Amino acid sequence: MEFLQDHYVVQNELLLIFISVILGLLIGAEREYRNKSAGLRTFILVCFGSCLFTILSIKIGVANPDRLAANIITGIGFLGAGVIFKGENKIEGITTATTIWATASIGMAVGSGYVYFSLLGTALVLIVLSALTYLQSFIDNYNKVIEYKIAVTDSIGFKHCETIFKDHHLKYLMIKQQYTQGNLTVTWRLTGKNNHHEEVIKCLMEDPKIIAYQF
Repeated sequence: MEFLQDHYVVQNELLLIFISVILGLLIGAEREYRNKSAGLRTFILVCFGSCLFTILSIKIGVANPDRLAANIITGIGFLGAGVIFKGENKIEGITTATTIWATASIGMAVGSGYVYFSLLGTALVLIVLSALTYLQSFIDNYNKVIEYKIAVTDSIGFKHCETIFKDHHLKYLMIKQQYTQGNLTVTWRLTGKNNHHEEVIKCLMEDPKIIAYQF
C-alpha cells in the first residue's frame, strides 16, 4: 500500500514537471516569436527549474519548506539582470526580465500543486505580452517620445531647431549639447504624435541648415 502511494506521488510530481515545461514553452514561444534576448529554451528551463526547486523545497525542508523556494527569487533576479541592457536611447530588456520573473512564479505555483493558479498566470502573462502590445502602439501613436541628435552650424544655433519643433506641434526638451569646430550638436527629447515625428524627420532630411541628425 505504501509502495502504491509513493508511486502515485512520483507520478503526480512528474505530471507537475511536465505541466511546468508546457507553460514555459507557451511563454517562451511568444518571446521567441518577437525575437527577444531570452527565448524558448530559457523560459522552459526557468519554469521547469522553479517547479523542481519548489518540489524539492517541500520534500527536503519539511520544517521550513520555504527555505529553498525563497532563494529562487534571488537566482531569478541575477538571471533577469543579465537580459537588461542599455540601448542608444532607452533601456532594453526590462519586459523580458519581468517575464522571466513572472514565469518563475508560475513554475513555483505548479511545483506547489496550484495548477489552476499557474494556468491563470500563464494566460495573464500571454495577454499582457500579446494583446496589450496593440494598446501600447495606440498610446505611442499619440504620445511618442524620441531622442534626436541634431547637428547645425554654430551661427544658426538651436533656435532653428526649436522653430521646426514648434511648427510640427512637438514638445521639446534639450538634453545636452556639444560644440566641435564650428558645428553644434544638440540632443533633444521630443514628445508628440507619431505622424508629427515622421513630418519632423522628413523636414530634417530636406532642411539645408541641418548638417546631420540621428534618432
